[in-house]
Amino acid sequence: MKKRPTILDVAQEAGVSKSTVSLVLQNSPLVKPATRNAVGAAIKKLGYVYNRSAAGLRGAASGLIGLIINDLRNPFFTEFAASAQMEFARKGYSTVVANTDEDPAIQAQVIASMIEHDVSAFVISPAYGGDEDAFARIERAGIPTMQVLRQLDGRTDIFPFASHNYTAGGDLATRHLFDLGCRNIAFVGGLEDRPITEERMSGYRSFMKANGLPARAFHGRPSRAFGRDLALEIAREHSEIEAAICFSDLVALGMISGFAEAGVAVGKDIRLIGFDDIEESSLVYPRLSSIRCDTKHFGQRSAQSMLAWIVDGTRPPDVRHYDVRLIERQSSIGFDG
Repeated sequence: MKKRPTILDVAQEAGVSKSTVSLVLQNSPLVKPATRNAVGAAIKKLGYVYNRSAAGLRGAASGLIGLIINDLRNPFFTEFAASAQMEFARKGYSTVVANTDEDPAIQAQVIASMIEHDVSAFVISPAYGGDEDAFARIERAGIPTMQVLRQLDGRTDIFPFASHNYTAGGDLATRHLFDLGCRNIAFVGGLEDRPITEERMSGYRSFMKANGLPARAFHGRPSRAFGRDLALEIAREHSEIEAAICFSDLVALGMISGFAEAGVAVGKDIRLIGFDDIEESSLVYPRLSSIRCDTKHFGQRSAQSMLAWIVDGTRPPDVRHYDVRLIERQSSIGFDG
């Protein structure tokens, strides 16, 4: 008996995603006429029969987006998730948000569950570790998927990747401290050998090398607790360090607390720069200099890119990095600037 054509067969014949076919079958006004005509021609050619009653039970019929985040406790990722979710909502899409808490096993479980509920697309800021089975399942299901902020699967021709230009951010931060007269500059935070840590360190490391200065790193979990503990250690044992570039604002905020406890004046005795520019960076005292990644707009743009993919078939580029900029505040320039 000849195999009955599926929605995936229609998508392949029309050269669009499975989600786009679902939208056409639901008579969504979001689909362009040319795309609708291509899907209609594929349906006619293959003899596909739409089971409307079954489709009504699936998330794709209502435009359900799976938004999977590695650490929603971190304000940086929370802002991204909220911004993306609001943009999807403005376009009439519902979002299922999951926090994997940096656990690849939970990530695999969440992905499997969302596939079973037939989400239209995935936007994933992945947890590191584990194997590639979770992304292999997504590939087999034919669900459009973007990796954001972190890259786990190297096949960006299948899973496009979007993030910030962290290398430029590290260079901006190091150059700023160098121009202020600092030469003994450390990089603080981030787990060693993680790709995101290497990205954020790369601009710092290159600038230090180009100027004949030794690079020095203190690795650890990107948390306030680590930052506080490290600040106390630096105050006790490494008073020669003049400045630090922190893996994240959370680390820098912890360092501000630790240095205050140790009687070290941030912005005078030592200079600090964070990464991400979360809201608290402009509210803490002394106010924290930081590499602004404009996470709110990044979330909006990521959602827009995904919508263009599943609605119009306009696939995002394999890799895209958005610009960052340095916001100078008291923690680096002191209290006279």
